[in-house]
Amino acid sequence: MAKKSEPTYVPPFTVSDEITTLVADIAEAIGHLTAIAETQPTPQLRKLNRIKTIQSSLAIENNTLSIEQVTAILEGKRVLGPPNEIQEVKNAIDVYELLFELNPYNEKDLLRAHKLMMTDLVRENGRFRQGGVGVFDGEKCIHLAPPAQRVPLLIADLLHWVKLTKVHPLISSCVFHYEFEFIHPFADGNGRMGRMWQTLLLMQWNPILAWIPVETIVKEHQQDYYAAIAQSDREASSTSFITYMLNCLKQAVNEMRKSNQKSNQKSNQKILNAMKDNPKVTIRELQEVTGLSESGVKKIIRQLKAENAIYRSGSDKNGLWIVNHN
Repeated sequence: MAKKSEPTYVPPFTVSDEITTLVADIAEAIGHLTAIAETQPTPQLRKLNRIKTIQSSLAIENNTLSIEQVTAILEGKRVLGPPNEIQEVKNAIDVYELLFELNPYNEKDLLRAHKLMMTDLVRENGRFRQGGVGVFDGEKCIHLAPPAQRVPLLIADLLHWVKLTKVHPLISSCVFHYEFEFIHPFADGNGRMGRMWQTLLLMQWNPILAWIPVETIVKEHQQDYYAAIAQSDREASSTSFITYMLNCLKQAVNEMRKSNQKSNQKSNQKILNAMKDNPKVTIRELQEVTGLSESGVKKIIRQLKAENAIYRSGSDKNGLWIVNHN
């Protein structure tokens, strides 16, 4: 009999050379990202990426609302559109607001999140499905989920495994995502829940992954998403799905790096311009100009000093900022 500290179920998958390389590449990219960024992206970037995440994840489920409409809903504005699609967006906003409060290994939190995600959309929100379910492509059934009576045990085993596994979180989160879709524990909402729960798992490894909208990349390669699930079904192993998701994660992280670099360049220029206009400008005033935190402004100032772009003449209290023009 297995000890309580050991998983009773180990999902089948193989860590291929390609997966190993992808994990190394993603980890390196995230290292660079966290080194040049603040603890978290700016509030504006967090808001934009959260909107992208919600819009893309729901679009995969055939929600037709645009980025602009999702933004308006988030800001409490009136939007014209199908009522059920507007409700889907409102629900997703509510759930993602709880992201930092949810325990990814807790079944009650999983059910709580589903209850919010599917409020006023399905009767069985917050409960595991009571009947059989299949995934269809048109009229063709491409996946028949396990019987409903097995769902609670399968989910309990999966949560137990992902909590205790020593496998790298980049891999184990992908395994969880695939196994979750295979089990299909709910009558509806499995896709959006699986994608969100992978993000929740990844956040335990590095919080910055809460703000990287990998769903936008999945949406761009949606047919490949379903193909990877189907391939893993045929192989009775999540290896193909892991490879697909890691490629999406790698692309999403690299796009985030590019976005941050552009944002940092703009902030650098704003600070330089402010110092030229007012050599006595204070850190607080620079915060207002850039929208950055005090630590964010000071980090850029240190960088500009190291590049000899600026220097301080006089004391911290009464001195002036001098901007070099070379």
